[in-house]
Amino acid sequence: MTDVRALVLTGYGLNCDHETAHAFALAGARASRVHINSLIDGSVGLKDFQIMVFVGGFSWGDDHGAGVIQAVRMKTHLGDNLLEFVEKGNLVLGICNGFQTLVNLGLLPGFSDDYQQRSVALTFNDCGNFRDEWISLKVNPSSPCAFTRGMNRLELPIRHGEGKFFSDKDTIQRLMGGNQVVVQYTRPDGSPANGKFPFNPNGSVFDVAGICDPSGRVFGLMPHPEGYNHFTNHPNWTRLKERLKREGRRIGTGPTPGILLFKNAVEFIENRS
Repeated sequence: MTDVRALVLTGYGLNCDHETAHAFALAGARASRVHINSLIDGSVGLKDFQIMVFVGGFSWGDDHGAGVIQAVRMKTHLGDNLLEFVEKGNLVLGICNGFQTLVNLGLLPGFSDDYQQRSVALTFNDCGNFRDEWISLKVNPSSPCAFTRGMNRLELPIRHGEGKFFSDKDTIQRLMGGNQVVVQYTRPDGSPANGKFPFNPNGSVFDVAGICDPSGRVFGLMPHPEGYNHFTNHPNWTRLKERLKREGRRIGTGPTPGILLFKNAVEFIENRS
């Protein structure tokens, strides 16, 4: 079995690093929280990791737009290293602010193996305010995404003010046609949100909540899978516990859907040739 090592970025306003490292540890990886400066000064090298995670938070206070300064700083100092990391077949995950950083870097959508061209955006929510709630998602079963294999539906928390996914018509059609749209917002019953608030909490076109590159190894999403690392994280866990009790089953006997996403990543690295 491969010793899977995950690098979880920290620093400058990022605030979900502890939860993300914990989620990867539960999934079987050796997770290390690494400050951005440690990568830039070379005291920690990407070569020692197989998974890199751009976590949520508010990098540099989102002063010039969510994820913008982090993307500029990392592209300036680590651009070639990031490209080499992807080219070696490793995994990259961007959660919320991390997703915003990935699109600003150009690592997503990665059309034609071009990981430097910016062609999509995540901008201010149509509702005009910050959203902090749990939402329903459907997973595209035809997506090549390494993180969502075998998954169908998800419920995860969101915490963002700039989560509206947007691009031009041709780019959206290319994403949809290539099955690079991995997760979309839905109503609680699994039917499409069709842009309806609050099921689509930010106005994302085609209810897009997350996309991957054509290889499925670079994945970004606005919801927080690390925020569902224990069954009691879910706001309805007490109701679910009672329902399962009446059915003769127990709650909390397996990994949460959030942890399954991280386990998929760990197993991908373990099983790759």
